Amino acid sequence: MRRRTLLGAALAAPWAVGGCGADDDALTFFFQARPEEARVRLRIIEEFRARHPEIKVRTIMSGPDPLQQMLTYCAGGKCPDVMMAWELLYAGLADRGVLLDLRTLLDREPGYAAQLRRDSFPTLYDTFSYGGGQYALPEQWSGVFLYYNRRLCAEAGIVPPARWGDAWSFDEFLSATKELTRRTGDRTRQWGFADAWVPYFSAACFGMNNGAEWFTPAVNPTRTNLGDPRFAAGFQFYADLAVRHRVAPKVADQQSVSAPDLFRRGRAALALGGHWLYSEFAGHDDLDIDLTVLPRGPAGGPGAITDVGCTGLSIAADSPRIDQAWEFVKFATGPVGQAIVAASGLFVPVLESVMVAPGFAAAHRAIGNLEVMTGGPAASRPLPVTPTWGKVSALLERSGNRVLRGAATAESLGGTVTSDIDALLESHA
Repeated sequence: MRRRTLLGAALAAPWAVGGCGADDDALTFFFQARPEEARVRLRIIEEFRARHPEIKVRTIMSGPDPLQQMLTYCAGGKCPDVMMAWELLYAGLADRGVLLDLRTLLDREPGYAAQLRRDSFPTLYDTFSYGGGQYALPEQWSGVFLYYNRRLCAEAGIVPPARWGDAWSFDEFLSATKELTRRTGDRTRQWGFADAWVPYFSAACFGMNNGAEWFTPAVNPTRTNLGDPRFAAGFQFYADLAVRHRVAPKVADQQSVSAPDLFRRGRAALALGGHWLYSEFAGHDDLDIDLTVLPRGPAGGPGAITDVGCTGLSIAADSPRIDQAWEFVKFATGPVGQAIVAASGLFVPVLESVMVAPGFAAAHRAIGNLEVMTGGPAASRPLPVTPTWGKVSALLERSGNRVLRGAATAESLGGTVTSDIDALLESHA
């Protein structure tokens, strides 16, 4: 999954390398990023060090399995002081006592805590509230939306919606993707839609856009709603785009070329993904892009929704440098750190004041429908936050992919897989 399993990149700065547990007094910061994203994090660290020269910071880059890597470090007594937190993964660490409940620090600074709450998007902030604790502060939003090729849409007479509250219907979306699909015989020259995210996650977003939650409640859920007819209909609509209507490539069609490549080459008019794709699409003279929102099903509404897709920063419960870590987390997730994030053009900030400041708009001059990004956090819904996510995800992926291949219908999700997932959730409740 591009957003959650990026391979670690090596950093060039001499103070930004090293492993856990080195015998020094540096604050260790564990995160995952592409090289260009890592450079933005370095700028945040550099600015922090300029304001706090007494606090040294040493970065630790994640490999492809950050959860296992963090568990290994912490089991050996060498847990990083500050750790990047993923909405789907942090609950397992919190449940094991690895992460500090930040309420202990927020309660010491009630004025700061109140201001942070006022400036935060509740959907993002509350994603990291688990079991009565606050285990991370949000640092970036990476919910999904649709990129579209302006030229291809204009040639087809299609004007995609510009705001989450003005979403197109499933029928309108299907009609548009059919109009945007071009074939010569059995060969598809241009797809109406391509998915650059994770298909069964995308299908779940379509299910949620048809009026049903994926899990109830989203944080520490007790059941899944795969069998809800509304969710199943939305999931099936997504699957049918490729299997039935042939307006999107099947998995087999993407063996030789990826969805981002299809969109970059003008062979897909719409591409589902998040902000992480912006730097890949923007700045190409032959690719004029804008943004639009996910479609809304007949049982959904009134507007469309997306996933929270948020990462945050946590502090290790056994860190010997908790006060220093707290200063860094406050800085990186606060106005100055978030302004650097906004101006980079590589991340979407999580504070309302920074989101509407000139820096974010200036970094996205190629986008006309910027409200798709700025309005995204408020239109977000959490993905399931549960310590059992690893086992639940394996069941979801296996059963969901059968539907996406056309080997089963979405109605089948309400059978054994729902019972198995509910049993997992109940065993932890």
